Amino acid sequence: MRVVGIQHDIVWEDAAATRALLRPKLAQAAAIGARLVVLPEMFATGFSMNSVGIAELEGGPTEQFLLDAARAENLWIVGSIAQYKSGNERVGKARNVAVLVGPAGQVHRYDKLHPFTITDEHVQYEGGDKHVTVDVEGLRVSLFVCYDLRFADEFWAVAHDTDLYVVVANWPAARREHWRTLLAARAIENQAYVVGVNRVGTVAHLNYLGDSVIIDPMGRRLSEAAYGEALIDAEVDPAEVARVRSKLPFLQDRR
Repeated sequence: MRVVGIQHDIVWEDAAATRALLRPKLAQAAAIGARLVVLPEMFATGFSMNSVGIAELEGGPTEQFLLDAARAENLWIVGSIAQYKSGNERVGKARNVAVLVGPAGQVHRYDKLHPFTITDEHVQYEGGDKHVTVDVEGLRVSLFVCYDLRFADEFWAVAHDTDLYVVVANWPAARREHWRTLLAARAIENQAYVVGVNRVGTVAHLNYLGDSVIIDPMGRRLSEAAYGEALIDAEVDPAEVARVRSKLPFLQDRR
């Protein structure tokens, strides 16, 4: 399966403007043969703590944008959105939700397990309580969001059922090497593909360099980009995950 990551800038807290800029990039990804496209964390608004201003209900305009693009381009697409639970009419806290949609209207949601307390994300957004792994045309895809990357045990918990980990992020340049190193570690220790997609651009005092990457089960970087808007792409194969795990049966020795 060809996986494409779209590393892009975001119009701060303006979902409609960002969606308009992103639509041609999704068509570009489809044109190079993508089956699964990965967008950054809070890809339409930026990582804003203004949950009242940016959060949508499930099925809201940003999710509908993903569904429309998935149908039009025959793609699976994932990116995170600030959402309230459907029907709750903005009651309680929103969640930082990785929404995975498919070309036949499929919708899967993963609520970010670990809110980033340094920015008071836990004050504005409720943390999730379960892992989500989805079979995407024979590829077992497990979803994670940004800060989750620091918690190796969450990745270990689903390793046996995962071929590809997706990590969507707004990860700042100040901790660039943490991002790059932890993505590689998650691939190597779990013998699975990892695609990490980060935004670029500047918000207030924060600079985002991207460093989006697709890594194979042996830790090799198959495609990567930094310092600007870009598409990364690579072929991923669940048979390669099985081959590596059979040749080097590290997972079965985990205690």
